[in-house]
Amino acid sequence: MRVYCDLHLHSCLSPCGDEDMTPWNLVNMAKILGLDLIALTDHNSCGNCRSAMKVGELAGITVVPGMELCTAEEIHCVCLFDDIDRAEAFSSYVRTTLPPVKNREEIFGRQLYMDEGDTVLESEEVLLTTASSISIDALPTLMKEYGGVCFPAHIDRESYSVLSSLGDFPPELEVTAFELTPVASEEDYRKNYPALEGKRLFRSSDAHYLENMREKEFYIELEENTPSALIEYIKRSV
Repeated sequence: MRVYCDLHLHSCLSPCGDEDMTPWNLVNMAKILGLDLIALTDHNSCGNCRSAMKVGELAGITVVPGMELCTAEEIHCVCLFDDIDRAEAFSSYVRTTLPPVKNREEIFGRQLYMDEGDTVLESEEVLLTTASSISIDALPTLMKEYGGVCFPAHIDRESYSVLSSLGDFPPELEVTAFELTPVASEEDYRKNYPALEGKRLFRSSDAHYLENMREKEFYIELEENTPSALIEYIKRSV
């Protein structure tokens, strides 16, 4: 079945995410835009995923629990799970790998945990945009241990991407997919980087504001519109 999706969205838990990006707002905006499936991928945390999934059940939108992990090399990677318990367990582990840098709300903004009704539960005190101690080489194996998958985010960007940090794709990097921003040319990247052969290339909004979420345009073919079907799809090469 054709599933219109956005696999990279932030909520108000991300310090750079607008406070209007509440679980209720972002899920229902996805519905208005015609999306069938979204992934909530806050910086270094899955803390708002459970609430967004509950909203998704009401709105008829599949919400995949996820995270945008910042590796030790300062490379952003999208991590996705088919189970909220495993996602939260991974999130708890990632928390232990972050430096104890306190968030400065006057500079970075608040990092808000919310329930499915958008009630603020608490504010995260540790800054979530710092680099973890997890290397990009170790991440794919670690994701398998937690039942998830990962892929490098926005590889065409000049910062926080695998190309900007390392200059090329490490041959030992065991991933089956990569992410491009909506403005990048898939044809050019496949032509210029042989390492992308046989890999899936996703396009996502990386939206931090409601107005940056995009109408349905990118779709994938899944057996069913579920997190499990998405994870299995990503595991398979093109």
